[in-house]
Amino acid sequence: MKKASEILIRKIKEFEGLRLRAYKCPAGVWTIGYGHTQGVKKDDRITTLQADTLLREDLKRFELGVMELRPSATQCEFDALVDFAFNLGLNNLRTSTLLRKIKNNRPEADIRREFMRWVYSNGRVLPGLVKRRQWESDRYFGKGLY
Repeated sequence: MKKASEILIRKIKEFEGLRLRAYKCPAGVWTIGYGHTQGVKKDDRITTLQADTLLREDLKRFELGVMELRPSATQCEFDALVDFAFNLGLNNLRTSTLLRKIKNNRPEADIRREFMRWVYSNGRVLPGLVKRRQWESDRYFGKGLY
């Protein structure tokens, strides 16, 4: 099975930031570590090692989900789609126009435009999401190698 690259893991850590105490993300969901949400409660605390372990465990579900949706993806395409799903959910990827355009081999500009439609939280454009979608679209096309 294909795995998230170390490049992607570093970028997720950068995008999510490390929080060792539970907090509510912009969408109002209790979160801890590097974007972990499952079972998180208000007063939860973890260590850096636990945060890293949770991230790698969380990624397994998204890796598998992306493999089911796009089994022939290159490593760069795979990383971009895993990050998208990690941030927005597998169902959003599964039902997105982005995935439909990818599967229909639409031009690069069309696919990049679809990535950039996903920059809103509660009706507001978030600069962090703009940066993340830009990285994903660059990574998808083999340009986000950092």
